[in-house]
Amino acid sequence: MAWKRYYHGDGVPRNVELDPPPPWRRFPRAPLGAAFQPPEGLTDVVNAALSLRRPLLITGPPGTGKSTVIESVAAELRLGPILRWHITSRSTLTEALYRYDVLGRIHAQQLKQNDDIALFLQLGPLGTALMPSDRPRALLIDEIDKSDLDLASDMLDVLERGEYEIPELARYEQADVPVRLAGSADPRLITNGRIQCTEFPFIVMTSNGERDFPPPFLRRCIRYTMPTPTPEMLAGVVRAHLQLDAENAPLSRVLVDFHDRLVAGDNLAIDQLLNALFILSDGPAPGTDEREAIVSLLLRDLSQA
Repeated sequence: MAWKRYYHGDGVPRNVELDPPPPWRRFPRAPLGAAFQPPEGLTDVVNAALSLRRPLLITGPPGTGKSTVIESVAAELRLGPILRWHITSRSTLTEALYRYDVLGRIHAQQLKQNDDIALFLQLGPLGTALMPSDRPRALLIDEIDKSDLDLASDMLDVLERGEYEIPELARYEQADVPVRLAGSADPRLITNGRIQCTEFPFIVMTSNGERDFPPPFLRRCIRYTMPTPTPEMLAGVVRAHLQLDAENAPLSRVLVDFHDRLVAGDNLAIDQLLNALFILSDGPAPGTDEREAIVSLLLRDLSQA
């Protein structure tokens, strides 16, 4: 694309047609798995996690492709739509297993409306991943290091046994209840409130390395740390996402500078590099003040406000 000044800040209304966005900013969003470039050793740990039916814990700075791993695996192995659980400091195991709208049900009872408990229940992403199935479901637990300190320990029993109970259904007078799944309007029958997986899901947990986890939790995981990308790895990522020749002198200079800053300890993400190269590939000429301003804007250290 060509760098264009769509906005001038002069208050003059204009009919402007924007150029197509980068491939990763087109919606509906296309899967990124096909363009993913696995770093050294990653395929081995993925295969270990698949063989042992253990969760895969991937640690690394933001923007290193941790959450894209599951897209690559799910697409290649045809595991179906990916279930996603994005962790915050308020996340709980219960919400990942199921959600029960108790206030909505009480309100319906007061209005003497339908009291069917199934209308007020929906499985969460982890709960859906543990439903019986012929093939493993793919589940991303993103940024687990953002969680409350107890969440990792709370998950131990579920990850070890592959089963859980919904107490509200276990006490319900009806044995079989159709419950909606995460990401689907189609209900599945749950008997006596108990869910037991038949194929343990392929779980990828990502961590930015902001905290440690208890040994019992780590023992149940296959672990991998994303390496610092080499210039060759970065060039491969650029080719895969942008179909650009990163050996082109002006682009190569940006790529090498980006790598040198990573090695020096700057907090940068690979998608920042892709953003910059997308703009600069047909943008201002090398050496111009405008080009330098764009590089400074898009490759700003993430630790800076």
